[in-house]
Amino acid sequence: MEESLKKRLRDAAPDCDFWSFRLVDQREEYVVVRQDILQPVLRSQDKGVMVTVLHEGGMGYAATSDLSPAGLSTAGEKAKAWAERSRGRSVVDFGKLTPPTPKDSYRSPIQKPWEEASLTDKIDLLRKECARLKVDDRIVDWSTQIQFTGVRQLYLCAGGGEVEQEFEYLAPGMSVVANEGSETLRRSFGGFDLGRQGGLEVLEDVRFGERPPELTREVLELLAAPNCPTGSMKLLLDATQMYLQIHESICHPLELDRILGDERNYAGTSFVTLDMFGSYRYGSDLLNICFDPTIEDEFATYAYDDDGDSAKKQYIIRDGILERPLGGMTSRLRADCDGVANSRACSWNRQPIDRMANLNLEPGSSSMEEMIASIEDGIYMKNNTSWSIDDSRNKFQFGCEYGQRIRNGELAEVVKKPNYKGISATFWRNLEMVGDRDTFQKLGTPYCGKGEPNQAVRVGHATPACVFADVDVFGGE
Repeated sequence: MEESLKKRLRDAAPDCDFWSFRLVDQREEYVVVRQDILQPVLRSQDKGVMVTVLHEGGMGYAATSDLSPAGLSTAGEKAKAWAERSRGRSVVDFGKLTPPTPKDSYRSPIQKPWEEASLTDKIDLLRKECARLKVDDRIVDWSTQIQFTGVRQLYLCAGGGEVEQEFEYLAPGMSVVANEGSETLRRSFGGFDLGRQGGLEVLEDVRFGERPPELTREVLELLAAPNCPTGSMKLLLDATQMYLQIHESICHPLELDRILGDERNYAGTSFVTLDMFGSYRYGSDLLNICFDPTIEDEFATYAYDDDGDSAKKQYIIRDGILERPLGGMTSRLRADCDGVANSRACSWNRQPIDRMANLNLEPGSSSMEEMIASIEDGIYMKNNTSWSIDDSRNKFQFGCEYGQRIRNGELAEVVKKPNYKGISATFWRNLEMVGDRDTFQKLGTPYCGKGEPNQAVRVGHATPACVFADVDVFGGE
């Protein structure tokens, strides 16, 4: 960031107990080819500053896209005025908060920067792979896409704190839809769940060019497949479904502000209570969930959260026992408990709240072959297509794109519209096998929504495949 801008921010700081400026400069480019036709290329640029003030026990925010000295000073004074109004009226005495004053920098690992390839080259790549998806008259829709986001972020605060972070994110995807008679089915790769930090090398890492034959073969298999059976059986979940299972039934219920009731009238509360931490058995001994910002190319890796708190790897659940919530600096003070550096905002005009980031299931020791061989009667599912969870994030129901029966330790016939349901405690305590590194995938979505006004943030979930016992499985209509 330019030194002149940093000086302008410092000069605009209000006279108060503590202040911080969080500047966010974000650019996006979204390229889609559908049915071999280039769609309008979407580009955006967004830049602004959030000012946070702590003063005499109160807290206030103000945001502005006017980066002139007058605009920044006005925002600072507004934030101070809100802090004065909130004094003595908040659930937290912010005078007890001791914000950090870090000095550091971070940058996403980039091997092939997005700008190195021309827009024409990116379009040509998507057109080439899109054309490979239309291999049969029964395929009625097909598309490829790449979403790029670049973010430069500066955090300045009283006490000399200064952190610069630069991120580049890539989310590739493709999908194919087939129809025969009254049956329409879809197979997809990425788009919703394959976000990574990095440049164009991400396309090679996820084998983007190898996916079209696999997707077209599987979607045509589904057209001829019977419905998924109904019954209680063993369930082998691929990493492409495990990531959303972790997201919905572990990560959301462990957000500390949700546990404290902040999301109750919007996105629901949580079945988790504060007295569970340190003793509650969330799952079997094989369940180990970590908040982990150390995997460089995972979608939500960062060095510092949006309150300047240093991020490090920490266990959330260890050997099945719940250890700590996903609570940032303010929620930790409010609840008087441990937490992690996860105060995050989606943009410069939103305040940081408790968000999941990289929440990963640590790999186990079982190969995919061993997990399949262990199942006498069960089903293998991959790639989410639908989900539903109650407002306490406890009971859930998920549907997947692709299923395959397992009989006598071997993969058998393909089944369509596979679904399963459960209750968090029962489901995770029935975790029987955890896949090894060869089944481990780094996944992530840019669309995790929460908060009022709404905030959609990037989250990462790295996970292996897993086997669960006694799961209620059923087919679609």
